[in-house]
Amino acid sequence: MAPGHRIKKWFESLSPASGRDSHRISQRDASDLVPVATKATGAAPSNLSGNAVSPVPAQVEANSQATTSSGSTYRLDSKMANEYLKKIERFWILIMGRANAGKTTILQRVCNSTDEPEIFDGEENKIESDIVQGTLTRGYHDIQHELVFRSNPGFIFHDSCGFEVGSAQEFDQMRNFVTERAVTTRVNERIHAIWFCIPMTDCHRTVTAAEQKFFNECDTRHVPVIVLVTKGDAMYVEATQELEDEGFEIEEVPEMVAKKEGELRDKCLGHVKHELDRCRFPPKGYVSLQKMNQQDADCTSLMECTANMLNEEGLQRLLISTQQSSIGICVKYAVDKTLRHYMELGFEKNLQVDVEILEGNLLSWFPNCGVNN
Repeated sequence: MAPGHRIKKWFESLSPASGRDSHRISQRDASDLVPVATKATGAAPSNLSGNAVSPVPAQVEANSQATTSSGSTYRLDSKMANEYLKKIERFWILIMGRANAGKTTILQRVCNSTDEPEIFDGEENKIESDIVQGTLTRGYHDIQHELVFRSNPGFIFHDSCGFEVGSAQEFDQMRNFVTERAVTTRVNERIHAIWFCIPMTDCHRTVTAAEQKFFNECDTRHVPVIVLVTKGDAMYVEATQELEDEGFEIEEVPEMVAKKEGELRDKCLGHVKHELDRCRFPPKGYVSLQKMNQQDADCTSLMECTANMLNEEGLQRLLISTQQSSIGICVKYAVDKTLRHYMELGFEKNLQVDVEILEGNLLSWFPNCGVNN
């Protein structure tokens, strides 16, 4: 197919229905699977049969090296990364947190759906909805179950129970699941990220003992944990109360309400970061989410934060091309991760760039482009 035709074909594929079959395309350039700036520094021995060890988390802020939560440092060279990443078909996320933290709502927004997910038992057997509803009503979640939305089957989610009121046994089951799925030799069952939801509905108990227990005792190794501070719109009530106590008429000063609401959210988020950053295994990132109950809620910040915490570019590519929150984020990563790289090759090293390969790698950041051939 002539250069340029695949990009035109992809744009023509963009329609309201096209998002339902999001999938990962094959990579045209294996050497582009790891970040350009990444150099092999003596990768750890593989613990997989014929596969590479899992990617390590991205560098965070001032960190000089990528490390696991337990402190060991290792990286994949491009060949090992290619062997590992080409076997991954879908992006796996474990979502955690208290009951009523808005977990299901977040997943619905991420997958652009209002439906409940289909649930599978891990052996590709669908669990009947009446059985699922019965267990949910009793407050029970099986962390082994796989949650898949028809609108975006490129994501597979696992949901932990609200273990803030659970037994030590339930906590141990969750920790064992995380440990196992972080290093399993079955590459298509590994979790790639963990979203830990903490609601703002009660600022006086924003960080509970159960959450501190998780971040002090659960070593997620190379799997990044991102804290999602949810239900930020709950600050509206507190903001209006504070302004009314100061003598303001709320109807006359809506801009002051918005400002006060933002200040309270920032204060709450700052408190969460202060408490959790002191833990033994602190989160890799934080995202504040508001108005997730609205169907047009923006999940771009969540997708960007998650992608930035992934060390291997192949995993970033899989996440970005699977998400349906924003076409803008696809453009951003295509430019930053691929186009800039090829510009460096062309301008700084005076190398000729294969236009067709460049086209394929640019399109690989976008969903539904179908550029395998």
